Amino acid sequence: MLHEHGQISVGRIGPINCAAVASDDNAMQAALQRRDGESLADLLQRLDAALKRALDDNAFTDEING
Repeated sequence: MLHEHGQISVGRIGPINCAAVASDDNAMQAALQRRDGESLADLLQRLDAALKRALDDNAFTDEING
């Protein structure tokens, strides 16, 4: 579970100015790219929803790696 051995990172990833990534010891659970005009709070809300989908439905969101 992410709450036991996971982390959330927000910031620059390579050429992406702002991204939010949630991962645990085994895999990346969600990776989002901040959209034009999107607030940090909105990005974190999207990350929360993507993480919930990953943990509940095993459906992963990856906007960074295509």
